Amino acid sequence: MNSVISNIGISLDGFVAGPNQSVQNPLGEGGERLHEWMFGTGTWRGDGSPRTADDDVADEIVGGMGAFIMGRNMFGGGRGPWEGTWRGWWGENPPYHGPVFVLTHHEREPLEMEGGTTFFFVTDGVESALKQARAAAGDANISVAGGAKVVQQFLAAGWLDELNLHVAPIVLGSGERLLENVGDPVLEPVRVIASPKVTHIRYRVVR
Repeated sequence: MNSVISNIGISLDGFVAGPNQSVQNPLGEGGERLHEWMFGTGTWRGDGSPRTADDDVADEIVGGMGAFIMGRNMFGGGRGPWEGTWRGWWGENPPYHGPVFVLTHHEREPLEMEGGTTFFFVTDGVESALKQARAAAGDANISVAGGAKVVQQFLAAGWLDELNLHVAPIVLGSGERLLENVGDPVLEPVRVIASPKVTHIRYRVVR
């Protein structure tokens, strides 16, 4: 049986995006600082830099995942009906290399990209996206990639098995908070990895 896992960057004061998010600034003001640890890894840059503990965590985030689920805002392109030829933030070869199920209220044909990534656009809710992801993933794990509202729905419904918080040593002050409207999940810490730029905490969601 596969596990449903989420990895998400978060500030010390609990925000996963800064204020004033927009198409031009999807992570809000200061939000990119949440992911500086990732941008600094050789895994991300692909330049053969010496490996660190952050590289090992970066590999885990997409490695071995059979399918991914994300919200419309994470995929981008605005919040209304699809317009133009928006193909995501990641260029023609996104890092997922597998099926990605995008939650949206607006229908769109599947979008095939280089490297084995195909985006499927799901209009009938989170439970449907999970069902489709399980069918696509087989025995491999499923990643709930974000954003905050999608992770909240999975936690509240009891569908998340593991939550990995990558805690950046910054304070955003406002923005999109992660742990709201999630009920009262029991989170059991099972691993902590610290580096100068981030603290990685793995929680098992206990039912």
